[in-house]
Amino acid sequence: MVAKAPYHNSEETWRMFRIQAEFVEGIETLASQGPCISIFGSARTQPDNPHYAMAEAMGRTCVENGYGVITGGGPGIMEAANKGAFEAKGTSIGLNIDLPFEQTPNPYQNIELNFRYFFVRKVMFLRWARAVVVCPGGFGTLDEMFETLTLIQTKKTPELPLILMGKEFWSGMMDWIKETMLDKAHYIGELDPDLIHITDSPDEAMEIIKRFEANRKEDSNF
Repeated sequence: MVAKAPYHNSEETWRMFRIQAEFVEGIETLASQGPCISIFGSARTQPDNPHYAMAEAMGRTCVENGYGVITGGGPGIMEAANKGAFEAKGTSIGLNIDLPFEQTPNPYQNIELNFRYFFVRKVMFLRWARAVVVCPGGFGTLDEMFETLTLIQTKKTPELPLILMGKEFWSGMMDWIKETMLDKAHYIGELDPDLIHITDSPDEAMEIIKRFEANRKEDSNF
C-alpha cells in the first residue's frame, strides 16, 4: 500500500510565507516607480537578431516618453529592452525568476527583483504596467501574452493596450484567431481581436499607448 502524503505539513506553511514575502517585496519596490511598460519576449534572441534591435529601440522609446521598462530580467529580448531603457538613463526593472536554464540576470537592470513563483511575478508584470508590449518568443512569451489578453477581455486588469511587435512573426497567429477562433468556432467575441495591436515600429507602439492614456479608465477589479 502506498502511503499518502500528509494533507498539511510545516513545509506548506512556510511556502505560504515565502509567497507572501515575494508579494510584499514586489509591491513595496514597484509601487513607487511611476508609470511603466512591461515588455515580454524570448530569452533565446541573440544580439544580431533584428528582434533584439527592435526591443532595444522599444525600451529606449519608453524612457524617452516618460515610462520605465519592466522585463523578466533575463537575456535575449529582456536584455535588449532593459538595455534600451538603461542606456537612455531611465528606470530599467528586471523581475528575475529562478529557472534551471536560460535565466541569467542581464546587466542592464537598475532595479532587480528575484522571484521563486511564476504567479507572483506575473502579478508584478501587470499591476503597475500602463501597457504590455510582446516581442517574438516561445511558450513562456505566449503564456504571458494570452494571460494578459484574458485579463483584459474579462476586465480583471485596468484597461491597457496589448501590442505585439513583429508583424511577420505574429501574423499567422492573428489569422488563426480571426479565421478559426472567431469565424469558424465563434469561441471569441466579434471585437476581441481588436484588443490586440500589431506593429513593427516602436514609435507606432508609443502612439497606441498615448491614445489609450488619453482615454484610460481606472476602475477595475484587478
